[in-house]
Amino acid sequence: MTAHRCFDPQAFRTALGTFTTGVTIITSCSEEGEVVGITANSFNSVSLNPPMVLWSLAKSARSLQTFSKARHWNVHVLSTEQEELSGRFARQGEDKFAGVRLDNGLSNAPLLQDCTARFQCRTAFQYEGGDHVIFVGEVLAFDHSERAPLAFQRGQYALTTRKPREELRLGCEPPPECSYTEDLLGYLLGRSHYQLLHALRRQLQSRQLDEHAFFVLSVLCIRDGLSLDELNAFVSYTGKPVQTTTLLFLERQGLIASERKGDETLYVLTAKGRECSLEEIALAKAVEEDVSSRLGSSDVEALKVLLKRLIASTDCGVPDLWGPR
Repeated sequence: MTAHRCFDPQAFRTALGTFTTGVTIITSCSEEGEVVGITANSFNSVSLNPPMVLWSLAKSARSLQTFSKARHWNVHVLSTEQEELSGRFARQGEDKFAGVRLDNGLSNAPLLQDCTARFQCRTAFQYEGGDHVIFVGEVLAFDHSERAPLAFQRGQYALTTRKPREELRLGCEPPPECSYTEDLLGYLLGRSHYQLLHALRRQLQSRQLDEHAFFVLSVLCIRDGLSLDELNAFVSYTGKPVQTTTLLFLERQGLIASERKGDETLYVLTAKGRECSLEEIALAKAVEEDVSSRLGSSDVEALKVLLKRLIASTDCGVPDLWGPR
């Protein structure tokens, strides 16, 4: 840890940035009817009884005069789907409310939709706080949703995930004769993968298919007309390369068809195969929805981001299935 004896404003800003916060948009309306809105992460609670919250605004902000004179303002805790909106309200020189849907609120202050939480407030106090003005408001009304909240940390947007109060022995000390623990990343990824696959496999068996056929049909549904080598470029990372016997089975089932192109044999989905593939994907999504309902949307979004980072950092050259050919 680096200690700063001489006060460096930039280092101080960096140190403050280690504190993870939510992201809010504060809105209000002037007496002349001009609406204003700014992105802020200085929001915090003050009191439960009476219900009061606070936030701060730089004295250099163009909207300071409007907020200083306003009797009402609204705080919107943004969801992960509102990152673009956060960026818009953080910039200057544009109509921030253009095309933005609003709800009717208790005052003329704009009330944004699709937030994690909203607080409609009346100004109670204003304080000088160095180069900022601190606004304290009484909460007149509030609402909240199950949408995952957007977070901000070290100058970047982030996602949050909940840590359970009770864990399944994860991170416990291994027995003396063994260094293999439940906290190993490979074990956690492998077990979660196979448990998800087990749930999907039960669904597929009712249609006389297995996960290997699912992989093949899914790839051809996204990118048709592939040779055996091209198919394997997309699925060989599973450790189970596609064999000609699998393709012959799917062809006999009428799910795929082969066609000659020069010296190569290319495989395409039939209409029956496309319908079957869409059914399989629907089954996979049903399994995912069931898991998501238990984890919660915030944890699912955070998990997807971490898995994408893990895939990118361990990629051994698997081609981009969704990219251009």
